[in-house]
Amino acid sequence: MNAPRQACIVGLGETAYVKRGQATEPEYRLAMQAILAAAADAGMPPTDIDGLATFADERSGQSNLAADLGIDELRFAATCAIPGGGGGCGAVAEATLAVETGMADTVVVYRSLCQGQFYRIGRGMAPRQPQTPASPLAESALENEALQAFSAPFGVLGPSIAFALRMRRHMEVFGTTGEHLAHVAVTERGYALSNPRAVMAGKPLTIADHQASRMVADPYRLFDCCLETDGACAVVVTTADRAAGLAQTPIEILAVAQGTHGGNLGGALMHARSTADDYATGGGRDVARRLYGKAGIGPGDIDVAQLYDNFTGQVLLGLEDFGFCGPGESGPFVAEGGLSPTGPLPTNTSGGNLSEAYMQGLNQVIEGVRQLRGQSSSQVGSPEVCLVTSSPAMPTSAIVMARP
Repeated sequence: MNAPRQACIVGLGETAYVKRGQATEPEYRLAMQAILAAAADAGMPPTDIDGLATFADERSGQSNLAADLGIDELRFAATCAIPGGGGGCGAVAEATLAVETGMADTVVVYRSLCQGQFYRIGRGMAPRQPQTPASPLAESALENEALQAFSAPFGVLGPSIAFALRMRRHMEVFGTTGEHLAHVAVTERGYALSNPRAVMAGKPLTIADHQASRMVADPYRLFDCCLETDGACAVVVTTADRAAGLAQTPIEILAVAQGTHGGNLGGALMHARSTADDYATGGGRDVARRLYGKAGIGPGDIDVAQLYDNFTGQVLLGLEDFGFCGPGESGPFVAEGGLSPTGPLPTNTSGGNLSEAYMQGLNQVIEGVRQLRGQSSSQVGSPEVCLVTSSPAMPTSAIVMARP
């Protein structure tokens, strides 16, 4: 460890992951269970927690959780405002900043998500009925609805459509194919087969299965799309000093970064400032450059990766943005086994959002830690450095972790 306050991940917690609508307990209670499990994994009482961090659209609030967990003093509470799946690593970044600056000593990053109890993600993108403002000073439409005025008339009503447009551009420019996407889905399903936590455990998938599945939003077929799941997960971030006396080997957070260039601001639906060249990328190259610069490493130093995969094409964009492939080279890379256990970059080794569970990527942070601990259900040797990314093609975030 480089310094006494170096941020480390020392605890992991998860509830069971189930298909949307199958959770038997409320989302809030699942959040508490995941946090308690993460504290227990670290070998600490929940009263040692003095910070809670999450990311956009989380319904389980920090102050209520702190009270119900019996926390004596909540010194830090944060919600990364990056929307959707772009903020998972950003929430870990918030915890890292808090721990390393002394604002808190032990911060739990958590995500609870029960689409079956509330609504399906993306359903809210459909146009709503106009509402009369409560005051003449109020805005006439929510920000989200204002953005929809530029997209809904053209049929862009959900994430699958919005993200499919960018991948279709990638195909037109570079010749990427549906079979390239199939290799991402099949490789991740292969990892999930041996993962007892995965919703798709024991359910094999072939290239032929993928190619025969129904089209959702061209070029994305059913198996190009992430799962819809209920559950919760959490990680404990603390200082190197405190980590030394805990139950698990601490995993050092080498660097964090977040953001995007202007062409990606506005989210997946609104890329009015994107150039034609930018539109065939995930917009994360500047984030990658800053991340690697702070960590003092390059893509060649990454042993295992967890690349955000709400859709298969997002993995291709992540490979290119973070320097593992040149522009347009990611399709052939995955088709040649680049993401497999014996490939140059084993990726999404729990099954990811596509085949383990959709916790908007925080479960991929957990899998990265498991790989570095040597505890993964699909362990790939003894990796020393892991990259985790959040959603490309919108404001994003990423972290690099290392085994001490």
